[in-house]
Amino acid sequence: MTVEELKALLDSGEPPFVLDVREPLELQTAPFPFPVHHVPMREVPQHLGEVPREGTVVVACRSGQRSATVVQFLRKNGVPGAVNLEGGILAWSSRIDPSVPRY
Repeated sequence: MTVEELKALLDSGEPPFVLDVREPLELQTAPFPFPVHHVPMREVPQHLGEVPREGTVVVACRSGQRSATVVQFLRKNGVPGAVNLEGGILAWSSRIDPSVPRY
């Protein structure tokens, strides 16, 4: 999913479940300007039960690499609607909201 597609979903009034898999310091440095569910990548297996099995689950990180790995894990474990946020927070900052710090 592109950041533009995510922005459109957020603007529609029915925001998707967004799973941010960055580390806590990264969230403090550059948070998304909307509610996310934060679970660091290494802890996702222990929190699998918190992720919805239906609907879209947008997985985000800094650049899209960690989130792509988590999407594969989620799909293999019963979350078929998991999608990667292409480019992560960096893409959000450069194409949607330049007030979000780049790191």
